[in-house]
Amino acid sequence: MGTLILAVTALFLYSVGTALQALHFRGRVQSNLAITTLVGVLALIGHGLLIAQTVHLDGGFDLSFFKSSVLISWLVVFLLLGLNLTKPVSSLFLGAYPMAAMTIVMALITHAPSRLVPDQSYGMLSHIALSVTAYSLFTLAAIQAVLLYIQNRHLKRNYNSLLVRNLPPLQTMESLLFELVWAGVVLLVLAIVTGAVFIEDLFAQDLAHKTLFSLLSLLVFVGLLAGRYIKGWRGITASRWTLAGCALLMLAFYGSKFVLEFIFQKGG
Repeated sequence: MGTLILAVTALFLYSVGTALQALHFRGRVQSNLAITTLVGVLALIGHGLLIAQTVHLDGGFDLSFFKSSVLISWLVVFLLLGLNLTKPVSSLFLGAYPMAAMTIVMALITHAPSRLVPDQSYGMLSHIALSVTAYSLFTLAAIQAVLLYIQNRHLKRNYNSLLVRNLPPLQTMESLLFELVWAGVVLLVLAIVTGAVFIEDLFAQDLAHKTLFSLLSLLVFVGLLAGRYIKGWRGITASRWTLAGCALLMLAFYGSKFVLEFIFQKGG
C-alpha cells in the first residue's frame, strides 16, 4: 500500500477519533469504549504500516527528527489505548490524536539527514526502545499535567468549565499523573543505564548534551516524587514540576536532534 494512502488513512481515523472525543466532551454523543478502541486500533494499524515503510529501512531504522517523532507518537497512542481500558484517561485523546496526526504530516513534508541505527545493534536498539517508551510515557504525563493544571485553576476560581465537568475527580487526575511519572522514571533509568553500557563514546556520537539533559530531567522527576511523598506535593505544583522535567527531556531528545540535523546538517 502506498505511503500517501496509509498517511491519509491514519490522518482520517485520528480526525474521527478526535471528533468523537470532542463530541463526547460537549455532551453530543455518549462515550463508547468499543468504538473508541476500534477507531484507535485502526488508526494505529495505518500509522504502524506507515512506520514500516518510512522508518524501518533496509539494514536498520531511520531515527531522524521527524521519523522518530512518528514512532514516538505511535507508541503514545498505543499506550493510551491500553490505559484507556482500565483507567479514566479518555481526555488525553484530545491531545494525543492531533499530535500523532501532526507528526505524520511533518514526516511526509520535511526532509532531514538520515540517522540510521543498524538492525544488528541489539544493545543500542534496546537502549532506544527503552528511551522511546520513556519519552512516550512522559508525553502522556505532560498532557495529563496540563489538564490537571487547568482543572486546578478552574476549580479554585469556581469556574465550572466544560473541560472540568468532563474530567475525572481531582484526586484521580493526580493519581494518574504520578503513576505515569513513576513508570516513566523507571524506564528512563533503564534507558540511561543501557546507554552507559552500550554507547562507547558520547562525544564522538554527539550524545553528551543529550545525556546531560536526560540526567537533569531525571533529577527533576525524582525531586517531584520525593516532594510528593515527603511534603505532599499535588495539584499545580505537581503539574509544574512534571512539565519542567518533560521540557528538559524533550530538549534532550528533540533539541539535540534539531541542532544536529537542521543546523549542522549531520546524519549518522
